[in-house]
Amino acid sequence: MTASSSPTVPDEQRQLLDAAAEFQYHEGAMEYEERTPGELWSIECVNVHKKFGRFAVLQGLNFCIPEGTITVVLGPSGTGKSVLLKHLIGLMFPDKGDILVHGQSVPHMTQPELLEMRRRFGILFQDGALFGSMNVFDNVAFPLRQHTDKSEAQIHATVMARLDDVGLADAGGRMPNELSGGMRKRAGFARALVMEPQIVMFDEPDSGLDPVRTTLLCELIQQMHDLYGGTYILITHDIATARQIGQYIGVLWRGRIVQSGDRDHMFDSPNPFVRQFLNRQGRGPLGME
Repeated sequence: MTASSSPTVPDEQRQLLDAAAEFQYHEGAMEYEERTPGELWSIECVNVHKKFGRFAVLQGLNFCIPEGTITVVLGPSGTGKSVLLKHLIGLMFPDKGDILVHGQSVPHMTQPELLEMRRRFGILFQDGALFGSMNVFDNVAFPLRQHTDKSEAQIHATVMARLDDVGLADAGGRMPNELSGGMRKRAGFARALVMEPQIVMFDEPDSGLDPVRTTLLCELIQQMHDLYGGTYILITHDIATARQIGQYIGVLWRGRIVQSGDRDHMFDSPNPFVRQFLNRQGRGPLGME
């Protein structure tokens, strides 16, 4: 049979074939389905879908984040990492599926419940997200003044302790525009810790930093986790960051978790996409798309 006489594939069958090809390197809901009784997850994402217009960002994402670990979510640029983070803290809600934080469904929370849940989170944004009109001390004190009944003396003691933790004890009176990029991130980190959160999220904390300062920031994150515990979640595409401090790693691509597991398991993964991405190989499923 010649190419010109080959049978036409029906549209519905072609769509199924395209979908299978698109996700052929994904291992599905592995971690969610294989969890055993007694395992404790901080956050569970169950078949999460999210579209913006006709563009599907999250496409049936299943992912569980272990309690008390430093979890790194890796993936190429534009694959849905920041959208996932916004779902975890209730700034966005899935079109389909569920997000559970310590067993509570985020999309089904009332507004007061949602606000209360967010108080359990600390967040470090890419540039620190400091208020430009406030000095470092007042930036770090802001959550305490907004959400607690602490006295100014108590706030002062707490803020100074957190600034000391991140090496900025002498910078409380400085304005954000007087700080280097690394110092702004450290100030943002102090603010993320000031409410003693159960879960701390980092949105590409290594963005804009040179390799040495990235290493130092990772060391600081590790030190604070060792000191205060809790669940840390880092969103990044930096492999060195994942290798340095990631205890648990999930690789996100095309709106799904390709694979997740402990660091050694992931860096030794036979999955073609995971192997290519984590080892920075030119050949593999990921191209210049």
